[in-house]
Amino acid sequence: MGSSQSTSRAAPAPVLSEKAPTPKAPTPAPVRRIQPTTDELAEALEFNLDLSSPTGAVALPDVALWQAEIEKDPKLSLSRTILSKSDPSATLLKPTAKVYDAHVYNTQLDFKAGPITSQLASGRCWMFATTNVLRYTIMKKLNLDDFQLSQSYFFFYDKLEKSNFYLENCIELADEPLDSRLVSFLNVAPINDGGQWDMAVNIIEKYGVVPQAVFPESFSSSNSRAMDTLLTTKLREYGLSLRAQSAQLAAVLEARGVPAEARKAALYRALEKTKAGYMQEVWTILSVALGIPPKADDKFKWDYYDKLGNARVFIGSPREFYKQLAITPYDPSTAFSIVNDPRNKYNALFSVDRLGNVWGARPVLYVNAEIDRLKSAVVRSIRANQPVFFGCDVGKSSDRDLGIMDCGIYDYENAFNITLGLTKAERMQLGESAMTHAMVITAVHLDETGKPVRYKVENSWGNAVGDKGFFVMTDSWFDEYVYQVVVPKALADADLVTIFEKGEKNIYPAWDPMGALA
Repeated sequence: MGSSQSTSRAAPAPVLSEKAPTPKAPTPAPVRRIQPTTDELAEALEFNLDLSSPTGAVALPDVALWQAEIEKDPKLSLSRTILSKSDPSATLLKPTAKVYDAHVYNTQLDFKAGPITSQLASGRCWMFATTNVLRYTIMKKLNLDDFQLSQSYFFFYDKLEKSNFYLENCIELADEPLDSRLVSFLNVAPINDGGQWDMAVNIIEKYGVVPQAVFPESFSSSNSRAMDTLLTTKLREYGLSLRAQSAQLAAVLEARGVPAEARKAALYRALEKTKAGYMQEVWTILSVALGIPPKADDKFKWDYYDKLGNARVFIGSPREFYKQLAITPYDPSTAFSIVNDPRNKYNALFSVDRLGNVWGARPVLYVNAEIDRLKSAVVRSIRANQPVFFGCDVGKSSDRDLGIMDCGIYDYENAFNITLGLTKAERMQLGESAMTHAMVITAVHLDETGKPVRYKVENSWGNAVGDKGFFVMTDSWFDEYVYQVVVPKALADADLVTIFEKGEKNIYPAWDPMGALA
């Protein structure tokens, strides 16, 4: 498979510190960059010294020239004939992709979980990836054929916590201009459906988990847009009200001569009291749309059949269910994110400003490392029978129906007579790529030297896509579009664990692509 081009030219983007042999597909041709040399630039400048200043507009003679050039090229003429009446991605799919990207793997987990899940019309992929990882352990312990944890239970408490998180940010940033970049960014999507691994840990550690039968899907958990729109509207209204109250109370307290520290404490108490009323309304919206979930420490009863057809029962709280069945052999709270961000220094700890769900809980943390270290962590985890949560840019160079993620899957360059030359770092810098989706790696195919060739991916888009819901990801696609893998400390390199536990945090701004919610 082709090697990564992600370690080359792009200069690192600024980051704030807290202190301030199996069959192999043909190797892709080297990327050709349409970029003039220094001599060419100098020649162009000298040639144009006596010409009038260009206007910057598209010139009609240029359009005529471009048309004449394309009409002389038979390959482009054929492309135009074909692609003017067909879908480019369907037409330009390389037949070899189906051959080289076979759904065959020689290193797999020792247990197959099911069924394939579907997040339907919601952005809950990270919840499905998390619960799909957790259910492997639960199903093995309970000897189950099919099982799902309740994603809706997870969804309810995440929305509740995100609403509180947003309002706390509104209180802390009440003195910031409403049109500042940070406040504007936070107001764009106060409680969208996405999330990160550390946010998942915050929810399951605080609220536990329950079987799907105990708190099933509702319309609004599977089709979240209408509920999200209503909740977003109300949260923005609450945030604006908190800002106004903060300004008014601050003026009153200052006029009364209250000392600064006492004024700050009194102001915070007043705003928290107001916020509590708003949170009650948030709870009402969520409970009407999603139903009322079990409380974290209330007992529930779950009747089920094991694989042998024996009737069984569990009685306990969501937190007890989680603690008894989901934390061995690897406790989810010990797992952490290893990321590949070629814009920034490796072997360093990163976090994202203002990203989270449970206020005051575990922050989103990443240990940045070379891409090969992410791959090694995946292989080590699969060999230890531990599925791997990972974050990627799923829409790039992938075919949903076939379930193939392969950098060479489409022949755009030949059809359009272009080159696509951005590196991974450049794509991140330009907004061309970011983490958009979370899934689970359940197997890997290794060549005779032990290097990965392709990976088996458990998606959450139902069983009508891919290979009955599973996708195949090539090693070169991993290089370019995988940004994050999550592994327990026991399966990670010791130096990366040390960085996670003791490293000095570098802070991405809130709008950085590494803050994109999967």
